[in-house]
Amino acid sequence: MSLWTVHGDGRRVADGEVVRSDERLSWPMTIAFGGQHLIAMFGATVLVPALTGFPISATLLFSGVGTLLFIALTRNRVPAYLGSSFAFVAPLVAAKSQGVPAELGGVLIAGVLVFVVGVAVKALGIRLVDSVMPPVVTGTVIVLITLNQAPTAASAAGRQVLFAALTVTVAALCAILSKGLLARLSVLIGVLVGWLAAAAAGRLDPGALTALHNASWLGLPTLQHPELRTGAFVLMLPAVFVLVAQNVAHMKAIGAVTGRDLAGHTGDVLIATGLATALAGAGGGSASSTYAENIGVMAATRVYSTAAYLVAALGAIALSLCPKVTALVATIPPGVIGGATLMLYGLVALVGVRIWLDNKVDLTDPLNLLVAGAAIAVGIGNVTVDVGPMQVGGIVWGSVLIVIGHPVLRRLRALRG
Repeated sequence: MSLWTVHGDGRRVADGEVVRSDERLSWPMTIAFGGQHLIAMFGATVLVPALTGFPISATLLFSGVGTLLFIALTRNRVPAYLGSSFAFVAPLVAAKSQGVPAELGGVLIAGVLVFVVGVAVKALGIRLVDSVMPPVVTGTVIVLITLNQAPTAASAAGRQVLFAALTVTVAALCAILSKGLLARLSVLIGVLVGWLAAAAAGRLDPGALTALHNASWLGLPTLQHPELRTGAFVLMLPAVFVLVAQNVAHMKAIGAVTGRDLAGHTGDVLIATGLATALAGAGGGSASSTYAENIGVMAATRVYSTAAYLVAALGAIALSLCPKVTALVATIPPGVIGGATLMLYGLVALVGVRIWLDNKVDLTDPLNLLVAGAAIAVGIGNVTVDVGPMQVGGIVWGSVLIVIGHPVLRRLRALRG
């Protein structure tokens, strides 16, 4: 039995139609959509190891392997890509003095904890999550996590504003004014046009071009072994909390984008994410999380096929084994990546708003209004506080504020009568 049924004739998608997770287009078109997902995740996925000192090749390898594991454990029903989690950047930087093996040990244990949470959700039901993360909470987490990363994309876009504007303009024109394949590959086309324009103008980074020239065609990823240390693990604990909240929020975002109730798969999603993170920690990669950028691609294209994610995962694994291709992708100018990710972040942030609207969240209720507003402000403002040797940023504080503050205050109000 085939994993995917072919949508229509496999060559075109009529306006207003969607390609479901268990469907695919022709393989050439599926490969094109997979390439779009690969580009969407690439910038953020390689940024995390760049910030933490982890090998990019190993991170790409475990990103691809983790996504394959995710597709298998969710039984081909949840379209998502597992990329590097930004929630672990601050803890990993704080643990850097203990050495990479200790950092990897922290990532490994964090993955095991997320796996345990997933098993509990699967055994006890989605109500375990819904009681702590109702729509007002998950919508807020999506908005604050997504927009927390927007300044990074804006900074990259601002360095090459013309190429960023060209990328966004081309993608927007393709999405709005065209039909069929051109509209659904709008992000990829925007990136390609921006890349070609930068190349024609001689604005590709000379260092990246030199690295491309010197890179070999074949090479094994740099793998490392973990070392379990309590100090490094303690630093990862806040990131575990954020990783669970982030994946639950992204699950609801994917459900909102695809128009399907995926709540019953939340346990499987957390189990898969936990195992992928533990596997990465065991071999030298960064912690994994479902990716907002790829949810944005689905929102723009309405192609939800997990076959495209299979292609993207295999592409990531191939990139990890080919330094030449990795170096080629690295020549995409920061302005182009920044423009594309800014657009995708905006799309996903509005998915969070859509969750509020679809679930009729009362934003005139002072509890919802004040707690959600404060959490979003803390997340977007990236309020950073030193906690011992670690700097804890806005994603953590904003998530803590809404995930813990909202149910506590709701309970206090109920007791007041």
